[in-house]
Amino acid sequence: IAFMADRGSKRQIHLIRPDGGEAQAVTAEDEGVNSFRWAPDGTQIVFSMTDSESDVLKDRSEQFGDFEVEDAEYRQVHLWVVDVNPDMWPAPEEVRCTETTKGNSDGDNSEGDEPDEEDLDPSDCVSLPKAEQLTEGDFSVGGFEWSPDGTRIAFERKETSQLLSFLTTEIHVLTLDTKDVSTLVAGPGQYSGPVWSPDSESILYFTSSGDSSSTFYANNQLFKIPANGGPSTQLARALDEDVLDVVWNPSGLFMIARERTKRLLYRVNPNSGRFSAFEGTPDRVGGIDFSADGSHLAFTGQTDTTLTEVFRSLLAEFQPTRVTSMTDQIYGWEVGTSEVVSWESYDGTEIEGVLHKPANFDLDKQYPLLVVIHGGPTGIDTPSPVLGYVYPVTQWLAKGALVLRPNYRGSAGYGEDFRSLNVRNLGVGDAWDVLSGVDYLVDTGIVDTTRMGSMGWSQGGYISAFLTTNTNRFNAISVGAGISNWMTYYVNTDIHPFTRQYLKGTPWEDPEIYAVTSPMTTINEASTPTLIQHGEFDGRVPIPNAYELYQGLQDVGVTTQLIVYKNFGHGISRPKERLAAVWHNWQWFAKYVWNEDVSLPSKEEDD
Repeated sequence: IAFMADRGSKRQIHLIRPDGGEAQAVTAEDEGVNSFRWAPDGTQIVFSMTDSESDVLKDRSEQFGDFEVEDAEYRQVHLWVVDVNPDMWPAPEEVRCTETTKGNSDGDNSEGDEPDEEDLDPSDCVSLPKAEQLTEGDFSVGGFEWSPDGTRIAFERKETSQLLSFLTTEIHVLTLDTKDVSTLVAGPGQYSGPVWSPDSESILYFTSSGDSSSTFYANNQLFKIPANGGPSTQLARALDEDVLDVVWNPSGLFMIARERTKRLLYRVNPNSGRFSAFEGTPDRVGGIDFSADGSHLAFTGQTDTTLTEVFRSLLAEFQPTRVTSMTDQIYGWEVGTSEVVSWESYDGTEIEGVLHKPANFDLDKQYPLLVVIHGGPTGIDTPSPVLGYVYPVTQWLAKGALVLRPNYRGSAGYGEDFRSLNVRNLGVGDAWDVLSGVDYLVDTGIVDTTRMGSMGWSQGGYISAFLTTNTNRFNAISVGAGISNWMTYYVNTDIHPFTRQYLKGTPWEDPEIYAVTSPMTTINEASTPTLIQHGEFDGRVPIPNAYELYQGLQDVGVTTQLIVYKNFGHGISRPKERLAAVWHNWQWFAKYVWNEDVSLPSKEEDD
């Protein structure tokens, strides 16, 4: 089994036996490895690696220190190949010697001391194979796949290694024995995700149904093209959603796509392009994989009342059998229920959402309501017994609250037209969908309107910020990594085209649309106590958005608190800080929804 790990010398490819033992490095590259793929016969591994820093830049750094010219200085990424012979690796108890790792020949170096020269037996040492570069030039390699016959590699070619180069990718094919590279699919647009046919004669790829001004919300489309070039054929043409995963093996062509809150597994005819869904799967299918001969299928799946489980089935007689029991972990938990509900937004658009009810829900009672808004905007919320991240939904349900998670316009699963409904309508239409969902629940008589809160992260944080400055219906709001001013966001983010595509212009071309959709425009109307959570080094939604909202709320006398999570980007990923973020939300809504003062638990109290 091959995997990547950073063991003190950047990320390298390692091998380990399926039955255990000590992992052994197969690369020792100064720049580390980005990603890799096994050769079909298991004798080689191809990997991508960032080019080494040029001597010119090294000399400049020594003389003038570290600086970088924005959008002009970057290092490209290229393909390399390394031979792999599993028989060359020593047994787990034997010693492996390289330039960077040495140990005593008797294996006893537990204290980390340098071994004595006389203790090193050359017969106990194995040299790392030397990698060979496959591509070079003024371009970068993105995703890549080895052909089943092992003779070629299809790869994404980008102009640069910079993030936004993904908008102009092409598909190229490298022939291994000659190192020749041919262009397969190119031209204006984005072509990505090559997948080989089992006979190595055809390649699938993805492109957008829109143009360069709508790639962030348009459907992707699946095409097939001869591997040696020729006309392309669109597959699954009738699908009005993104294709999320594709597997093509001797048993057939398979894909996963959303249908509203479901995530279904489909079989696709690679000739006609027609497709049909498998019956008998859980509502939401995750990853899929096949046995080597293609006769057995394994996949992950989840229902409204279970955690994700692993299933398997014969493909010819499809009757999935669950082989894990992950849901047993929450047996006895007071998780409440979750269900899909729908309502009509203020402009007549049908909106769905997930409503979580506490255990022993009583239709004759009124409950506090907390609205949790997903990011994206092309994310989606689905029913689930427990949720993660920084919002303690399970604990709020146990406390006796309702939780609504709206799939506002722009969400995935409802087709391209629905995802386009917040183009030039960000915040405004999103707020309609959230507030009309609140109205829908209030009209049923189950909501205590004196105890309501709203929150979200990323795009959900932006919508929460928009609610902060445009309505006083909530007792408390939490803004996680949210946009507060589209102009501030536009000039700071790492994905500038996102804003141009949704708002259809720059701040200099159309300042009015930037104002209408920005929470800061209506900051003087704000009155809701607002918690702001943000990562210190967030590149996607840079922290000036948090400081601007925080200062504006202070200036107009609104109770607010800004918590900056040090050394984090757009997400809070480490356990301690994530736990802190959960507690911060628990405290905020306890105070302003339940009128309770909660302190962070101390270690002394735990002891």
